[in-house]
Amino acid sequence: MKTYMAKPGEVERKWYVVDATDKTLGRLASQVAAILRGKHKPQYTPHVDTGDFVIIVNAEKVRLTGKKLDKKIYYHHSRYPGGLKQMTYRTLLKEKPELAVRKAVEGMLPHNRLGRKMARKLKVYRGPDHPHAAQKPEVLEL
Repeated sequence: MKTYMAKPGEVERKWYVVDATDKTLGRLASQVAAILRGKHKPQYTPHVDTGDFVIIVNAEKVRLTGKKLDKKIYYHHSRYPGGLKQMTYRTLLKEKPELAVRKAVEGMLPHNRLGRKMARKLKVYRGPDHPHAAQKPEVLEL
């Protein structure tokens, strides 16, 4: 008996919509990362992208527990000397909630070419609307 290994051409992809309203950021991100990786499928193969597409709506309504809104800090660098920028998650969720959710999910994916390919299947939107109705996404309750 040989072990089954999925091939990139034979992977069936589905589309899912996740409503982030009142969901905890880390728990939401870990569950979405597992779907993007394909770990929920029986034909999961670690070195092949077997995951599905995920659309996250209402990213501005995601929540963090404890004092993370003020103590957790998002850093980025402009690549110029002294160009380190920082902002608390309170201001990040106010200004760019899509980025906060995207960074949380991408941090739970592999940090290589395969992880970047998986991250391209994630679509995050601030409000309740998304332009992917033609793909007939299924509502996913997490």
